[in-house]
Amino acid sequence: MPKTLQIRDVPDDQYRVLAERAARAGTTVPELLRREIERITERPSMEEWLERTRGRRSTITTEQVLDALDEIRGPWPGDDR
Repeated sequence: MPKTLQIRDVPDDQYRVLAERAARAGTTVPELLRREIERITERPSMEEWLERTRGRRSTITTEQVLDALDEIRGPWPGDDR
């Protein structure tokens, strides 16, 4: 059975932002928050994700990562490579 949540003491400026976002989305604040709750609960928390991925080994070397970053960022000032 669905549960009802009540959130107290939401600051006026934060509620105003929620109301503006809901209006832009053509919905209500409660519906906007229901969608956010769904989005949050469909994904693992950061702690859950870290726990799941902590033991994974990578096949990418540190040098490959640094080369990719260099390619994205461009040359460093004074880099003679």
